[in-house]
Amino acid sequence: MDTKQIFEDKSVRHGRRFFTFPDPVDEVAARTVAAGVVLQVVLLLATRNRMIFVPLCYGFLVRVMAGPKISPLGLLATKVVAPRLSAHSKPVPGKPKRFAQGIGAVMSLAAATLSLLFSSFVPAAIVLALLGVAATLESALGFCLGCKIFGWLFRLGLVSYDDCPTCMIR
Repeated sequence: MDTKQIFEDKSVRHGRRFFTFPDPVDEVAARTVAAGVVLQVVLLLATRNRMIFVPLCYGFLVRVMAGPKISPLGLLATKVVAPRLSAHSKPVPGKPKRFAQGIGAVMSLAAATLSLLFSSFVPAAIVLALLGVAATLESALGFCLGCKIFGWLFRLGLVSYDDCPTCMIR
């Protein structure tokens, strides 16, 4: 084993490669995660239990940072659901999915903040409803709104081919 190999092995063990996002992403896993988000949003809107913001926000934040590695919902999707539906597996570029998770993180944190700032749950419910619509589109139809926005940014030149070499933006 040469010095470079030893360094690469150590960097993986010490977390340098831990904070990565898979590329490509399994479409079945992405849609499963979206279904879990829909469930959390519906529970939040139905119960107004602010504690549900904890797994919702945590999930988005850790999926943006490290993919499904430390997200309970991500692990369920990639280790349990997707392997059982491997006949329907479809690899898609990871960068747009990570961007979509980032939008979800911003929206869930905004909703959580609004729920704490205002005595009325209405402002938070509006943001949650928008998040729920986007997650429902992904889960039920495979239409990723965040991925569409990423594509628009690509066309506008704000995202380059170097940022996402696997993207085939039409």
